[in-house]
Amino acid sequence: MLLKPKAKNARAKRFLVNRDPKIVENGKTALFVRGSTTSQVILDTLKDLYSLRKPDAINFTKKNEIHPFDSETSIEFFARKNDSSLFAVGMHSKKRPHNLILGRTFNYSILDMIELGVERCTTMQQFKAQTCAIGMKPLMIFNGEAFNQNEDLVRLKSILLDFFRGEAADKVSLKGLEYVITVTAGPAGANGETGLVFLRTYTTTLKKSGTRQPRVELEEMGPSLDLRVRRVRQPTDDMWKQAIKMPRELKVVKTKNISRDGLGDKYGRIHVGKQEINKIQTRKVKALKKHLDDKPGKRQKTSDDMADSD
Repeated sequence: MLLKPKAKNARAKRFLVNRDPKIVENGKTALFVRGSTTSQVILDTLKDLYSLRKPDAINFTKKNEIHPFDSETSIEFFARKNDSSLFAVGMHSKKRPHNLILGRTFNYSILDMIELGVERCTTMQQFKAQTCAIGMKPLMIFNGEAFNQNEDLVRLKSILLDFFRGEAADKVSLKGLEYVITVTAGPAGANGETGLVFLRTYTTTLKKSGTRQPRVELEEMGPSLDLRVRRVRQPTDDMWKQAIKMPRELKVVKTKNISRDGLGDKYGRIHVGKQEINKIQTRKVKALKKHLDDKPGKRQKTSDDMADSD
């Protein structure tokens, strides 16, 4: 592990401070690295993925002796040197043809990664369609129950979301949604092995629909990839707990007796002590009083009483 360098001037100090842990972290940077031997399919795949990830991406055009599943030192060195937390490595061999490795790092150490075989690749240039602007956030769609049941596909889904989510945003304008990425899980094999994964990319076009909401049309722009899951490295429990730990400053303080429903409406609960209704002073209403005839007191003399007195 490399030692933390010391700043020699103010500019270097600002650079190192920018790399220090923060309450709200910087946007994640992705590395795209070529192995010692690559194929044209892998080069096209890395090029298109790099185009979707720009500007928060660094592309290495030279060949590198790198094998993340066998040795972690090279990729961890690149991650520390470039302050990146995502990486994509492409290589090709007779044993593992058209090999693509996607992974994440935490604290400049490999957190998890997945190895994919590119069965088919159709590039952006082959579609000849209008591409999206640089730095736009895509809409991610995952089709298939396997993404919630299969451990390998659950890990793939998590890594892909980190790769393409970009900067965190509370709201996204409908006009700013320029492209959609769909990931579909194919049927499992006869022996229960994970099936193919189909990754497709579409541009969106907003047209009039006669209502307030526009009609959305999709046009495939590429890349179009058919992927086969090969090897998966799951994170350790301790490192995963540290990676997903939320700072205390960002935790939402729960207010007692206050809740919200699914629509965002706020509800409050008030606790009232025991009330003695019999002792409550109510308003005196004349209609509620007893009639004068029912009260004991002087009774008016009648004609019979007058005769008896005579």
